[in-house]
Amino acid sequence: MRNFLYVDNSNVWIEGMHVAAAKSGLAPDLQTALDKNICDHSYKVDFGRLFQFAGGKKVEVGRAVLFGSRPPPNDSLWAAAKSQGFEVFVYDRNIKGKEKKIDTAIVTEMVTDSFQLMDAKRDEITLVAGDGDYVPTIESLRKRGFTFHVVFWGHASRELRDAASKFVNLNSYLDHLRLK
Repeated sequence: MRNFLYVDNSNVWIEGMHVAAAKSGLAPDLQTALDKNICDHSYKVDFGRLFQFAGGKKVEVGRAVLFGSRPPPNDSLWAAAKSQGFEVFVYDRNIKGKEKKIDTAIVTEMVTDSFQLMDAKRDEITLVAGDGDYVPTIESLRKRGFTFHVVFWGHASRELRDAASKFVNLNSYLDHLRLK
């Protein structure tokens, strides 16, 4: 059995900063952190730990892909992710500074891989993202026989959690996944 891992970097990091803000007391609770966009900016994700936690042992990972926006030239984020076993897809932000193309790129890679690289009888798919826009893709892949895991913070879309074969809540792993 192999696991195919797809990670929305900005989604897991930004929402992790909200969870960290609530845990550290910067916000009284998670809902306030979300509503008022209160973040613990010291929170960073350790890609090696995320890879191991969501993907498993490297020999068991069919493919691990991290998606995100182009960082500033002095940012070492993507090099760190690559050194931990991730293939990296980077996209430019739009003129308003908004992230674009990430969700559709993830869906495109998952569906393409499901036909070209995976076997529904033996392979599993893991998505690290919390957006309900992934639900139609998950439902389609599950109808084809794939086991589909979603690993994300507890406030992931209810529809997304319900569509998955299994949902893993990262909230209790916040410190484990923190870059030291």
